Amino acid sequence: MMKSQKSFLIKIIVVQCLLVLCVAAQDFDFFYFVQQWPASYCDTRRSCCYPTTGKPDEDFSIHGLWPNYENGKWPQNCDKESSLDESEFSDLISTMEKNWPSLACPSSDGLKFWSHEWLKHGTCSALNQHAYFQTALDFKTKSNLLQNLNNAGIKPRNGEHYSVESIKEAIEKGVGHPPFIECNVDSQGNHQLYQVYLCVDSSASKFIDCPIFPHGGKCGAKIEFPSFSSNDDHDEF
Repeated sequence: MMKSQKSFLIKIIVVQCLLVLCVAAQDFDFFYFVQQWPASYCDTRRSCCYPTTGKPDEDFSIHGLWPNYENGKWPQNCDKESSLDESEFSDLISTMEKNWPSLACPSSDGLKFWSHEWLKHGTCSALNQHAYFQTALDFKTKSNLLQNLNNAGIKPRNGEHYSVESIKEAIEKGVGHPPFIECNVDSQGNHQLYQVYLCVDSSASKFIDCPIFPHGGKCGAKIEFPSFSSNDDHDEF
């Protein structure tokens, strides 16, 4: 075989390998875009630690943007050689500190949390680091959860309870697609609004109806929406 032919064949093989890797990286059906309510994260028996940048605002914060399959499974850790490169998204850090804070203990600046989200989920997204984080931030702005709930008269107040259906309806009215509501239990055993799942198409360009909802985190008929600006105790329901 001539040298030029060998070179051509090698190039073909390389291109085919790259195409396979590209397809594998996009081998999922949709994203879950998950936001959490900070008061409900903190108001549990495990409590929480505020970030080193200070107590977050009373607003929903991003948990993650997670590739998923329609069968309920998901890819994870798709590039074991990857590592978080802060320089790739340095222009987003101040916005991420505000909208994507870590409430885990001990207190941190968020980098460990963002690294976890990138390595487990972002490496399977077919997006680079900047695009992955920017996309999640954009979807938070588009969803505008707190305002949509406020528009329906659903506001964070300790001791007050709202029907899960009214919360779903308020979010669907604002976003255009029904959410999945996950609850947790506060230190007194009351169910409370914890996380909101919305679905995004596999190209990360728009919200869609969820092909499948998660399991677990079930709620009662009525749940609390605790305040994050008050330290008052929750009333029993």
